[in-house]
Amino acid sequence: MCRWITLLALFASPALGQEPSACIALAQNGAQVVRVAFGDPLPQSTVRLRFLNHASFALETPGGITVITDYTGQIGNPDVVPDVVTMNNAHDSHFTNSPDPRIPHVLRGWGPPGLPARIDETVGDLRIRNVTTDTRGPFGEGARANGNSIFLFEVAGLCIAHLGHLHQMLSADQRARIGRVDVVMVPVDGGYTMDQRAMAEVVKDLHARLIIPMHWFGPKTLAAFLAQSAGRLDIVTAGGPEVEISRATLPRRPTILLLDPALIP
Repeated sequence: MCRWITLLALFASPALGQEPSACIALAQNGAQVVRVAFGDPLPQSTVRLRFLNHASFALETPGGITVITDYTGQIGNPDVVPDVVTMNNAHDSHFTNSPDPRIPHVLRGWGPPGLPARIDETVGDLRIRNVTTDTRGPFGEGARANGNSIFLFEVAGLCIAHLGHLHQMLSADQRARIGRVDVVMVPVDGGYTMDQRAMAEVVKDLHARLIIPMHWFGPKTLAAFLAQSAGRLDIVTAGGPEVEISRATLPRRPTILLLDPALIP
């Protein structure tokens, strides 16, 4: 059975170099989980994640950069203007054609017809990369090469991956280009993206220390995904939408972190 726990075993870790990518390397270290509030000052070397809805998260860096993933225009507080938004276009619940014009960096995970999106940008203390994967319709129709982007966020020594609308097992080349993953946001619906058993294998292959389910369409779907991890992973319930994560410490075992979605107040 999965062990339901409220505290993580923590241990210290050294910093990694930043060239050319801090995440394309092996590591044995990682991240502490703490409940917090959006917009509060962050300790050095700490990031904040807030689960907004569906596949959308707000990520805040210690340098004050805010990113919204799978941005649809609906984040809650209209006075919050993110520095960066990322989008995928498998469905309209993952993008908008009318992003807030105040947002300085709008990163689309799809390229021109027949071409992959190529993203490698640094905004403040945050580096953002992508690795493209192929997509198809919910019944296998309409296959599209490079239709999805896995977005990779490198900040404060952490390597954070958002799998987007993943439809395929990762190739060896894709896995190598992703690099190390400390934290992964993973779609677990079991239908529109991938079968839950296959998605659990993707998660296992990534070796992330912290696994955050998203795109789960209700508690039964989420519970079914958790059952795939029985005996392998610990499960932590955050009791809210937000956590702070630091690379100074990581759970000793790969751990699923359950966040309750809520828009920015």
